[in-house]
Amino acid sequence: MTSPSLPTVAVFVDVQNIYYTCRQGFGRSFNYNALWAYLSKQQSIEHAFAYAIDSGNEKQRQFQNILRAIGFNVKLKPYIQRKDGSAKGDWDVGITLDAIEFGSQVDKVVLLSGDGDFDLLVNKLRAKYKCQVEVIGVEQLTANSLLIACDTFTPIDDDLLL
Repeated sequence: MTSPSLPTVAVFVDVQNIYYTCRQGFGRSFNYNALWAYLSKQQSIEHAFAYAIDSGNEKQRQFQNILRAIGFNVKLKPYIQRKDGSAKGDWDVGITLDAIEFGSQVDKVVLLSGDGDFDLLVNKLRAKYKCQVEVIGVEQLTANSLLIACDTFTPIDDDLLL
């Protein structure tokens, strides 16, 4: 007798959002190894992307290599410093395009972000592909519109922090 196959999942991590919300909410860092263990417990991770900014910092490069060793496909965008002193390093469009592309190939999409801009993406994935969407984020820093849009919300707690 063969065991039923595990549901498939695609994971999309907004690294900057998770970094800053964990720092603001808990004063701690996110544990990507614990995330991988949590996600792979009852489902098959088919695709896993971590979207980050490349500022050329050696510590950041080491972190990105750790993400790769865990199993993430790390996508980098250059850090852009504007003339007015502000910075740009937003992956929202890239995450959205990849989630639309890979959402049709899996049973479930897991999005790590608290950014309310993703509520449109979550609604589209659920309506178009009929896949489940789980959002993982710092509860008090996750947009209400995103909480409403997803099928399930998993708050980041001690189990997912370093």
